[in-house]
Formats: sequence, structure tokens, C-alpha cells
Amino acid sequence: MPADLHEKTNRYERMLADALAEAVQAVPSETHLGHAAADCLEMAESYLEDGRHFKDADDWVNALASFSYGYGWLDAGVRMGLFDVPDDSHLFTM
Repeated sequence: MPADLHEKTNRYERMLADALAEAVQAVPSETHLGHAAADCLEMAESYLEDGRHFKDADDWVNALASFSYGYGWLDAGVRMGLFDVPDDSHLFTM
């Protein structure tokens, strides 16, 4: 049975917030890669904020999309080596 929209949206919100708390920039800020890391982080944080706005407005579909997109930005940054995450993290594909 598919997950309930509200449950799934809340789960993705928590997952993105937890992922933002775990990810640590792994490249120097003043480099090109550092700017890319900052951009990924800004996008993830913006999508978290947007998702919360949509959720507060009872727009659960756009909230879920926002949380998913934000997580995708952060996960891509981890896969590219822009961020370090704990070795035992279950939040990222590595």
C-alpha cells in the first residue's frame, strides 16, 4: 500500500532536516568547489523552507516535492565529494 501523503511528506521533511544537520562542507570555501558546495547547501535549505511554507498552506504535494528536491541537491553534493557525512549515515547514497 502506498504511503499516506502526509506521512511521507513529514518523513521527507525530517530526512532533509537531518541530512542538513549531518553534512559538513568538505572543500575550502574560497575555491570553485567551495562555491558549488555553498550553492548546494543554499538550495537544500531553501527547499526545506519552501516545503515548510507549502505544508503550512496545506499544499502537501508541493511540500513533498520541495523536500525531495532539497534532499536531492544535498545528496548530489555528498556524492560529488562536496560534503562529508558520518560513515554510518543512513541518509545518503555513497
